[in-house]
Amino acid sequence: MPTLTPMGFTPDEIAEAVGIYASNPEYCRASGEYDPEHIAAGRVEADLREEAGSEGGHVLLARDAGGRTVGLVCLLDRHPKDGYPWIGLLIVHGDQRRKGVGRLLVAAVEERFRRQGRDGLRIAVLGNNLSAFAFWNSLGWQEIDRRPDLQFNRPCVVMHKPLS
Repeated sequence: MPTLTPMGFTPDEIAEAVGIYASNPEYCRASGEYDPEHIAAGRVEADLREEAGSEGGHVLLARDAGGRTVGLVCLLDRHPKDGYPWIGLLIVHGDQRRKGVGRLLVAAVEERFRRQGRDGLRIAVLGNNLSAFAFWNSLGWQEIDRRPDLQFNRPCVVMHKPLS
């Protein structure tokens, strides 16, 4: 099981995060946030610091048993509009995809909030990211709404998973 540890924003960790984004060009294209041919470290750092700096925000690096970074997770403890915890981003290094790493990360996040006594968890999946929608659906997450995201006004599918 990968371990999730808070990102300290060291130069090495920023480089690891950039590597994760660079290894997922299809996500970069789907989100429209990053040029998959040139992932700017300063932009990644600024975006992740913004996530970590929001009230109840966490940026976590996922590491395998050998200490290699295999993913990145951004969490929000309590959404200001609905009170639920949210996964803002869960991205697995491209060379670790389809190996069960994503499923393990989701299970770890679900367990984290279950231990806190939370009864549900939410995520917004980009409407044009059909493989991500299929992934979350396969894990028992259910569509509850369709609406644009708050930051970029992109079409999203809001999904929910009961934790009880």
